[in-house]
Amino acid sequence: MEIHFLRHTPVHNPENRCYGKSDISLPDNYLEHFGRIKLDTDYDCVFSSPSERCTKIAEHFGLKYTIDQRITELNFGDWEGKKWIEIPQNEIDPWYEDFVYYPTKNGESLYDLRLRVKEFIRTVKEEKHTKVLVITHAGVIRSAIQLVLDFPMKNFFLVDCQFGKKTIIAYQESGAKLIGINLD
Repeated sequence: MEIHFLRHTPVHNPENRCYGKSDISLPDNYLEHFGRIKLDTDYDCVFSSPSERCTKIAEHFGLKYTIDQRITELNFGDWEGKKWIEIPQNEIDPWYEDFVYYPTKNGESLYDLRLRVKEFIRTVKEEKHTKVLVITHAGVIRSAIQLVLDFPMKNFFLVDCQFGKKTIIAYQESGAKLIGINLD
């Protein structure tokens, strides 16, 4: 089985606000970005994050999709919607020191995100699909890649998941293989 993870297109965030789970609008020219996305035509199943920046892609391409909460972006809790420079140092410093296991207030840690993604992939594999499209976020895609390559989670943000690009992972009985990242 192959899972094609598609990261949503760029968002409108001129004030550099912290966003993860929360919805953030797309720029006025979002259809231009959608026009650059290249999708295959033979997906057995399509899943989307509930975020509008993902569901709009599925709707634009006329895809029948299922929303799954487990592929929502990292929940930054009380930081959601705040400008990064407005987050108090005494809150952000502990996160910088251990963003893998340290959850934001009323949010989650990267490890929590990884567990959600692992459970999602396990469920999809059990459904015995051949080719699946998952419209989601960089955090989810990085988690899927980390599960395959088993690199230290402290290197999580070193993986560059570009807007509107696909990452393909093949899952077989013998294990998983990263086919490509940032693909058209």
